[in-house]
Amino acid sequence: MSQPPRIDAIYRYPVKGLSPQPLAHTHLAIGATLPADRLYAIENGPSGFDPAAPAYFPKIRFLMLMRNERLAALRTDFDEASHTLVVRTDGREAVRGDLRSPTGRAAIEQFFADYCANELRGPPKVLYGQGHSFSDVARKVVSIINLASLAALESLVGAPVHPLRFRGNLYVANWPAWWEFDVIGRELNVGKSARLRAIKRIERCAATDVDPDTGIRNLTLPRELMHSFGHTDCGIYAEVVEAGDIAVGDAVTAG
Repeated sequence: MSQPPRIDAIYRYPVKGLSPQPLAHTHLAIGATLPADRLYAIENGPSGFDPAAPAYFPKIRFLMLMRNERLAALRTDFDEASHTLVVRTDGREAVRGDLRSPTGRAAIEQFFADYCANELRGPPKVLYGQGHSFSDVARKVVSIINLASLAALESLVGAPVHPLRFRGNLYVANWPAWWEFDVIGRELNVGKSARLRAIKRIERCAATDVDPDTGIRNLTLPRELMHSFGHTDCGIYAEVVEAGDIAVGDAVTAG
């Protein structure tokens, strides 16, 4: 490694399937996701989710990019202090609502009832569960993407690959391509005090085929990965085992 590995970018996704929010810094708590990551989801028809006893459900129960690529054409912003979600289309505000209030949720739900009308299995509903994250996996994790692996993938497919296709939390620069797979089972020191344990490779689905700027499905990345490597993996999941503050530019070292 010619330069020390570091965090190049940090993102969270307050509403599953909607816009990423870049963060300059954040706090990692033991056994938790990034604060407000996948805090809400939009139910696509009755799912059985119980807010009083929140539990993991597969992403197919919600609006999500794998099947609802038109979501990528929206620009959304979430204010953590007020829990207000703003949705913009074509550069203009289409709706805003406080996701903690019945009126605010109803406004957001009506927007998606219209916007995704042909893709719904029932009325859309904003879901929330205290302490719950609507992650693609049952465990509370932080997803890590190696930028060198994405550069290798670009060479493979012969086209630019936007890093946000992979909807990662931490994007790491200066690791060798695919080196992240070598740290499974090991611990990563991030910043001055945070420590994460890499637990699992991330299997990719058709959501990565969608361009995050246009909402157009214009690549076949899982198929390309399977054809070239015999798997569809890109990125890793890690669990926070030691709390700490992290920031863009912080060092990332394997223990």
